[in-house]
Parts: sequence; structure tokens; C-alpha cells
Amino acid sequence: MTEQKDLPTSGDAQAAADRGFFGRLRNGLSKTRKQLAQGLGNLLLGEKEINESALEDLEAALLMTDVGMETTQAIIAELTDRAGRRELANMGALYQALQELLVQRLDGVAQPLVVEPRAADGLPKVFFFVGVNGVGKTTTIGKLAKRFKNQGLSVMLAAGDTFRAAAVEQLQSWGQREDIPVIAQPQGSDSASVAFDAVQSAQAKGVDVLLVDTAGRLQAKSQLMDELAKIERVVKRLDAQAPHEVILVLDGGVGQNALSQVKLFNETIPLTGLVVTKLDGTAKAGVLFALASPSLGAQRIPVRFIGVGEGIEDLRAFEPEAFVSALLQADES
Repeated sequence: MTEQKDLPTSGDAQAAADRGFFGRLRNGLSKTRKQLAQGLGNLLLGEKEINESALEDLEAALLMTDVGMETTQAIIAELTDRAGRRELANMGALYQALQELLVQRLDGVAQPLVVEPRAADGLPKVFFFVGVNGVGKTTTIGKLAKRFKNQGLSVMLAAGDTFRAAAVEQLQSWGQREDIPVIAQPQGSDSASVAFDAVQSAQAKGVDVLLVDTAGRLQAKSQLMDELAKIERVVKRLDAQAPHEVILVLDGGVGQNALSQVKLFNETIPLTGLVVTKLDGTAKAGVLFALASPSLGAQRIPVRFIGVGEGIEDLRAFEPEAFVSALLQADES
């Protein structure tokens, strides 16, 4: 198995790349960080004593950024307990403990996307991308296609969102720009037929990875879910192991509603990963913690990537420590 990482650089170039990534991550999370700052001000000063008022402010700030009631209560309870046992000497220690607890909450869902080159059986890896309209699903597919190609994998795209001409055109534009083949049919065609043709073509042409776009008409839930189930059945006729990955793309701005989307899609077609986009446009990036809540059980899906901007470089593998640091690091005055 080959872990997907950014292309290697060396020495100073790698350090510069890391700094650039963290800067983009901080910029992308600025709205959420400012929201948190309302409750973290005393913690960041590291001077005032720990008291009930400070913990209440922190609790309110976590809830306002959509961290979720369960996670917030668990964190506040742990911090209150440690403070009561005098394990936290001051606000600086409380801040450090908060950072550690937040990272721990995310560690369980931070799993890198693993992709293999074309297997010995000669079959490509088939990825389905699902999600409601407007979440950035097609753009995410294009960015990942370029990422995989840069890593030396051969890639093909399938324009399965046949009810939106713009989605097909957008995917074809990505294909033309990156010299990646795109399988498409006229608007209104059967999505399952597009996926079937794409899998056949990918198998015949020796492609490593096939990325399949799907429709996202949540306003017609039953039809959408029936369509996804049909696409899965049709593809399995060609490869019983397909799809190898089913990625749900979520708009980070929807907050707690993301949980209901995870539940809805996972009931129809088992999800293997999440991509959370548009975190640069929301003060609710705390939803990542809600998605990592242990109480979700089978609904606790690995977070593969997060999106913090429009550029290709702004779709990054999810790294809890960097994410939490970017949320808590105070802005320069």
C-alpha cells in the first residue's frame, strides 16, 4: 500500500513548503479562529487564574464554532477536573491542555488516503464521490485528479452528475487542463451507464485510478439514494470489489448539519472517507470535532482531506496537530 503524500522536496525547500501550507491553513481558518478568540482571550494571555467564568467563556466559544455539545462538554469536564486537582497551574497550562485534548479528539479520524497503482489483477481503483449540490464535489475531484497524476498514477474521470450540465463541463475542463481522459454522456443520461462505461474504459486502458462524480440532488432524497445504489450495483458487475473508496464531500459551513448528511449517505452506500471543503468561508470549522465524536460509532468516518481555499494547494491531507495549531494560534496584533 502506498500512502499518499505531497511530492517530496528537500532541506530549505521542504521547510518553506511547510511554512507556506501552515500560513494558508491559518488564513483559511481565520473566521473560526476569531470566533474562538472570544472565549480564548484569557487562555492566550496565560496570566489570569483559572476560574469558572473562564471555563464558561471557553465552553461558549467551542459551541459557537460547532465543535458540538458532546465534545465540548467532555473537554470542559476534563479541564475542570484537572484544574480542581491543581494539575493546571495557570491559564497557559490550561491552554496547552486544551490543545492536547482537541488533537486527541481528531486523531481517531485522521487517516491518510491510501491508493495503490493498478493491481496485479489488472483492475483500476474506483472512487465514488458523493455529496449534495454546491459543496465543491466536482472541484475536489479535479484537484485530487491532479494530485494523483503528480504522484505518478494514471487517472481517468467519469462525469456521472449528468443532471447538471455545468458539472459535466467543469469536469471536462479539468480533464483538458491536466490531460486526463473524461468519460461523459449527454446531459440527462443515466449516471449508472456513465459509470459502467468509465469502468470498462479504465480496465481496457490500464488506468490506475478512476474518479467517478455523482449527482447531488438532496431535495429528491429517495431518487438520489436510489441512483447511488444503482451505480454501485452496475459497477460491481465489472469488479465485485468496486467501489474501492466512497468519499463524501461536505461543505464545512453547514455545521452540525454535516452529521445528518454523513448518516444519510452512509446508510445508502458505506462511506470510506470525508473531504471537508470551504473551511475558509466559515466560522464553524469546529464541525471537524463533531465528525470525530466517539458516540457516532459506525458513522465516524475518516477525514481524508480539508479544503481551505480555491487553489489546488489548498486541498490538503487532514493533519490534526496542524489544524488545531492553526485554530488556536493567536493572530498578531
